[in-house]
Amino acid sequence: MMASSWDGSNDPGSQSDDSFHFDRLHIEPIYDAFVCPLTKQVMRDPVTLENGQTFEREAIEKWFKECKESGRQLVCPLTLQELKSAELNPSMALRNTIEEWTARNEAAQLDMARRSLNMGSPENDTLHTLKYIQHICRRSRSNKHNVRSAGLIPMIVDMLKSSSRKIRCRALETLRVVVEEDDENKELLAEGDTVRTVVKFLSHELSKEREEAVSLLYELSKSETLCEKIGSINGAILILVGMTSSNSEDLSTVEKADKTLENLEKCENNVRQMAENGRLKPLLTQLLEGPPETKLSMAGFLGELVLNNDVKVHVARTAGSSLINIMKSGNMQSREAALKALNQISCEPSAKVLIEAGILSPLVNDLFAVGPNQLPTRLKEVAATILANVVNSGEDFDSIPFGPGHQTLVSEDIVHNLLHLISNTGPAIECKLLQVLVGLTNSPTTVLSVVSAIKSSGATISLVQFIEAPQKDLRVASIRLLRNLSPHMGQELADALRGSVGQLSGLVKVISESTGITEEQAAAVGLLADLPERDLGLTRQLLDEGAFQLVISRVIAIRKGEIRSSRFMTPFLEGLVKILARVTYVIDQEPEALALCRDHNLAALFIEMLQTNGLDNVQMVSATALENLSQESKNLTKLPDLPPPGVCASIFTCCYTQPVITGLCRIHRGLCSLKETFCLFEGQAVLKLVALLDHTNVNVVEAALAALSTLIDDGVDIEQGVQVLLDAEGVRPILDVLLEKRTENLRRRAVWAVERLLRTEDIAYEVSGDQNVSTALVDAFQHGDYRTRQIAERALKHVDKIPNFSGIFPNMGGA
Repeated sequence: MMASSWDGSNDPGSQSDDSFHFDRLHIEPIYDAFVCPLTKQVMRDPVTLENGQTFEREAIEKWFKECKESGRQLVCPLTLQELKSAELNPSMALRNTIEEWTARNEAAQLDMARRSLNMGSPENDTLHTLKYIQHICRRSRSNKHNVRSAGLIPMIVDMLKSSSRKIRCRALETLRVVVEEDDENKELLAEGDTVRTVVKFLSHELSKEREEAVSLLYELSKSETLCEKIGSINGAILILVGMTSSNSEDLSTVEKADKTLENLEKCENNVRQMAENGRLKPLLTQLLEGPPETKLSMAGFLGELVLNNDVKVHVARTAGSSLINIMKSGNMQSREAALKALNQISCEPSAKVLIEAGILSPLVNDLFAVGPNQLPTRLKEVAATILANVVNSGEDFDSIPFGPGHQTLVSEDIVHNLLHLISNTGPAIECKLLQVLVGLTNSPTTVLSVVSAIKSSGATISLVQFIEAPQKDLRVASIRLLRNLSPHMGQELADALRGSVGQLSGLVKVISESTGITEEQAAAVGLLADLPERDLGLTRQLLDEGAFQLVISRVIAIRKGEIRSSRFMTPFLEGLVKILARVTYVIDQEPEALALCRDHNLAALFIEMLQTNGLDNVQMVSATALENLSQESKNLTKLPDLPPPGVCASIFTCCYTQPVITGLCRIHRGLCSLKETFCLFEGQAVLKLVALLDHTNVNVVEAALAALSTLIDDGVDIEQGVQVLLDAEGVRPILDVLLEKRTENLRRRAVWAVERLLRTEDIAYEVSGDQNVSTALVDAFQHGDYRTRQIAERALKHVDKIPNFSGIFPNMGGA
């Protein structure tokens, strides 16, 4: 009864139905003596008990173990006869006979398999054959040799071309079994295009084929020779890397792909491919832990990779210190590899990591060093590029000391050395070093130190000369630098541009290029825009160059949408408007500037620019330009020529009546127009300026209020000016500006305007009842500067808050 519980199905070594299909076909019959009574299978290692019964060793040992564990007596599982000993005697003769019988039968079965493995065989026959080959290969390693000798491996490979998905999957599975722990079979399989065919299965839609293909490649990758073969197949590593990060793949497939890649790391070229496809860990590991020649090779690979910024940060954190150490202490070949690698990983996000790792000191040393150990020019260019990348990260380099002297990048002698290098090297290094200075002058914490060093070195003129450089990158870098310097040394730059030959023309030429709006054009416009606006000599030179006509045409083209938009559009337009506003500062001194404003009706253009919502600087500069133009209106207004009185009128003066002339400007009391005299009232600009008094940007509000104030300034009909503001509903917004007290400068302007408004009795009467306005005027009277207090006092007198006989300012004249 116990013996009957044993059956082949419980034996893990039992063959499947597919393999049994072949086991039933023998050239010789199976003798009963060959079959184990327990497993019902042909024995491999027959042993005999003391009672003469023979069993498979593994099966009888398992039987004895179960008897012992259950406390039963040892009995023969076949006869149930009690045994005195568990001793097993090998039956060598029977074993040899079985092996000979098996070999003869397996040879016959393999011959049958050969005949079944062809495209014309039925699907089931081919599937049975492949399964049988797996079975015999698992049964004995020598059978793998037999399979190879029988020429079955190429035939199995041919099955990969079958139209049957089941056959293709079974063929991949069979090949994996055939090559497991058999280097000769692996090498045979690697011949021809078989590995390439297997790799193609990685891209198949069916997950089962991908899974079997990965499992086969994993086995093949255990051979170092085949690692190179697999890596050489286009796309193999890319696909495997993609599978390891896929969320749609089976977990076991992902693990096999990952293990395959780990095996492929034995080949340096594969490591490089992995890094190119986003798997950087192997490269970084070898860079950190490998022997010196491997470290050098990996650094070289890293220097050729194109990485995104996130990966650059990761590499900088992982290997930055190691690369910096190589750069500091290695030979020239090692330094070159380290510099090129650092160049690839230096960017804005990784800069802080590299700075903390100590990159600044060796970089600066490499740039400034002279003597036998100095870098060749081509590597100095790389060092300059790294420094430019690091500096343009926006870190506060004023507070980052380095080197034995604890200097910073903006220490005077460091900047002097940079300027010296800029003047004594080739264009490529000059460009990068100028970019370093651009980065340092981008920050408000370091720009003044750089400005001071440039002034003390007398380098202004040499920097300006780069505007004419034939290399565009060098020209762009120099213009960007000068643009950053212009707010802090505008007069020095203006003097250099006026005194030089060609540089100003070069800037104008850059602006005139009609290739859209480039970074170079935006920088050139910004530079010119920031130069002192009242420098008459510079304005005259710009007039001679025809720069203003060019600027006008560009502004109009932008307004009409004729220029393609770009990320530089806003600073470009802001700069153009600011350049154009220059002429409004000199119209009283330069007839050509006055003629330009009239000929091109600039007042109308500036009024139009008041409505560029979202461009605060454009609105502010336009309002300031209108203020300048409007200030001249009273001087440009043409007073009418009255006809002389007749003889009778001169004799009888009591009877003479002054003739009435119509069409005169209410404010300027003469013949006005927007184009000729820049009259804001005639140009219908008042409403647009009043609207800006409610702007969120205080600078726009101040500029708009200043322009409106020209309508109630000395030299015009103030009463009529106030009436114009009343008609435009501008009085209340002006009062609101006073109440808001946003800045001291704006309050000063508002107090001045309010005092002028309060000279009109109706307004003074209405405002006298507004406690808020009175309080604001009192506050200005008590806390403003001297001039504001004087004006606030007069305003308070208008609303009877201070009696007219008050002697607060005894030296002040009347209102």
